[in-house]
Amino acid sequence: MLTAPLAVAATVVGLLLTTAPGAYADSGGGGSVVCPPEKLDCRVTATGPGTSSSGSAGHSGSSSRGGSVPACKIEGAAVPCHRDDIGDFNPSDACYWAPLSPQPPAGDPLWRLATGLPADWKPGPNQGELYNVVCPGAGREVDGGTFWSARPPAQAGPDLAALARQAVSRMRLAPPAIGIDPQPSGMGLVGMPVWMWNKPGATTTGPASASASAGGVTVTATATVANVTWSMGDGKTVVCTSPGEPYQASYGKAMSPTCGYMYQQTSADQPGGKYHVTATTTWNVHWAGAGQEGDLTVTRGPAAVDIAIGEAQVLGS
Repeated sequence: MLTAPLAVAATVVGLLLTTAPGAYADSGGGGSVVCPPEKLDCRVTATGPGTSSSGSAGHSGSSSRGGSVPACKIEGAAVPCHRDDIGDFNPSDACYWAPLSPQPPAGDPLWRLATGLPADWKPGPNQGELYNVVCPGAGREVDGGTFWSARPPAQAGPDLAALARQAVSRMRLAPPAIGIDPQPSGMGLVGMPVWMWNKPGATTTGPASASASAGGVTVTATATVANVTWSMGDGKTVVCTSPGEPYQASYGKAMSPTCGYMYQQTSADQPGGKYHVTATTTWNVHWAGAGQEGDLTVTRGPAAVDIAIGEAQVLGS
């Protein structure tokens, strides 16, 4: 047993005091669900993942560009990230935590029961709060009790989105490996097809997957290529949702069926007499861990290449 409040190493210790919260009804544009007080393993249909009927949301997703709110789950079943009657969902233990209001006064026996500390211990500033905890689970009765935590438990665990970003860094995602025809050493012609492709590889075309762990929680992220944006150097942009197909001589003057372009002017007035072509990959990353999941978007690039485009000369007889 711990003998001093400042020596508390565990984030949460306590005495189970089973609770029976009231029924909860979640209604929104997407549907509704009613959870009886004795069972909370209800599947939820709401207007968005991780959002309650009041619009409150739990942990928000992290994205370099337009991420999404992660879904809170218990044993694979979606649940609200916040419930007005039982508090915030904590992914570390799949329970809902709500601070007791008001908190018991200093010296109240509940402090000793919930912390396991000596009877004469009194809470001081910044020494945490007592929480009512409800732990629903698929196929089991409500479990929980009164617990002490040094900080809000929903914030006590590791930052899942940060772990997802760490997992992404371990993938070593790379800019596109540019393949292009006409080749940089040659010359293309105005009005003739240009073929572009991203050479296949785990770090260039994916999919790629990696995990990161902290505080006993593991987040696994999987990245897939959404598209490659090609800036053609003449002010035009081509977005290819396919890696593209390498050009072969047997294709002749055919346009690429997946990722191609056709210049309308020569590159004679460009620096070095060539168009500066760049390519940037947009990756969609889906992550999951500790009963939550979410999405973020990352980009890699640009990669660059210079190609010359000339004009066909018509010879007179």
